[in-house]
Amino acid sequence: MTARIRTALGTATAVALTAALTAGLAGTATAAPATDGHDATRRALRAAVEDGVPGAVATARDGHATWSATAGVGDLRTGEPRSAQDRYRVGSITKTFVATVLLQLEAEGRLSLDDTVEKWLPGLVRGNGYDGTRITLRQLLNHTSGISNYTADKEFARTYFAADGFLRHRYDTVPPERLVAVALSHRPDFEPGASWNYSNTNYVLAGLVVEKATGRPWGEEVRRRVIDPLHLRATSVPGARATVPGPSSRAYSKLAETATGPTYDVTKLNPSIAAAAGEMISSSADLNRFYTALLRGRLLPPAQLAEMTDTVKTGEAFDYGLGLIKSELDCGVTVWGHSGGIHGSSSEAVTTRDGRHALALNFNGDWSGDSGAVIEAEFCGS
Repeated sequence: MTARIRTALGTATAVALTAALTAGLAGTATAAPATDGHDATRRALRAAVEDGVPGAVATARDGHATWSATAGVGDLRTGEPRSAQDRYRVGSITKTFVATVLLQLEAEGRLSLDDTVEKWLPGLVRGNGYDGTRITLRQLLNHTSGISNYTADKEFARTYFAADGFLRHRYDTVPPERLVAVALSHRPDFEPGASWNYSNTNYVLAGLVVEKATGRPWGEEVRRRVIDPLHLRATSVPGARATVPGPSSRAYSKLAETATGPTYDVTKLNPSIAAAAGEMISSSADLNRFYTALLRGRLLPPAQLAEMTDTVKTGEAFDYGLGLIKSELDCGVTVWGHSGGIHGSSSEAVTTRDGRHALALNFNGDWSGDSGAVIEAEFCGS
């Protein structure tokens, strides 16, 4: 594991929804023999489980070849192993789907990324130092808006991420406007466009813009425009549904800032607290198909794909485009994608710019494990 990849891709997970609080080997199964060139990736998955993650799953696509492996368990009570076909909560990977829809709407002439938030959501972002007339849709998508991150609010964290609060409120439905209100109770992080800071609030607002521009829920637009055309049969936008469709594993969390203490089964929860910032469910195979299609231009015209991959400096060892992270690995390979964290689930999905080599992985625990090491192993190992 290198500092560069830990910062570049691990930071994005850490600042996702579980960032408010959270960041042996039970067996392995592989879909290919140990001579297929993925030995390093296999070892990295096992190392994650040895580090404390209950189970791990990864699927890689290189050219026309697909490879999958699992390590550890999907159910701590029964010892049932993880499945390469597992569906899981993808957290902030949702942001790439939402950004794709907004860019499609721009390509259709239905909005401009230079439109202001005020134009589409009049009166919503106003007061306490905020002025929606000075914040553009582009600044929402690349996190340069300066809008505070609602998941960093201490009271919100106690209510929805700490053990006592989560166990009482795990099934609450939280309207997106309330999430925005939590963020706006804090002063802006900076003037619009003056700096960069990851904020889930940006994408809650982006989802509301999609709804205003189309007259349909943002999740329905993601389904119509991305999920259905790509035949992503394991991918869904659950709304307030608390369950994960099968096949799936259990999801576990410490619900605390440390990796010690009791382990809680957090599989069932109402993901409305994530909204368009991190609500979705998918699988490793579907995520590879999505990012491959996206980077190959199947979802966006060239002008909009160029906008999406036009990155800003973050002050970290990665750059951020429009719902897309760009990171250079130690071996010089550049990957594009996103990471995602939500209760009991830590995920990564990356691909090369030509879409030829893709990897998606998930840990069903949110307190340990080195996902960056798995990415380095797949793209740089032997």
